[in-house]
Amino acid sequence: MQSKLCLTQKELARRWAISHRTLERWRWTGEGPDYLKLGGRVIYRIEDITAFEAAALRRSNASQSAQVS
Repeated sequence: MQSKLCLTQKELARRWAISHRTLERWRWTGEGPDYLKLGGRVIYRIEDITAFEAAALRRSNASQSAQVS
């Protein structure tokens, strides 16, 4: 079975448990992941989604304070 290469706005909203309106707002303000607009449909490529998720990854404060001590 081939995995999906792209997600729709609603599929990505489900994946992140956010409103599709949040994704619309992010597109308007330039905050969200890169996207394609094909034939009036907004499509998010999996590679852009995973890059955005990786950039948003934060380390916990506990691991940082353990390194300082």
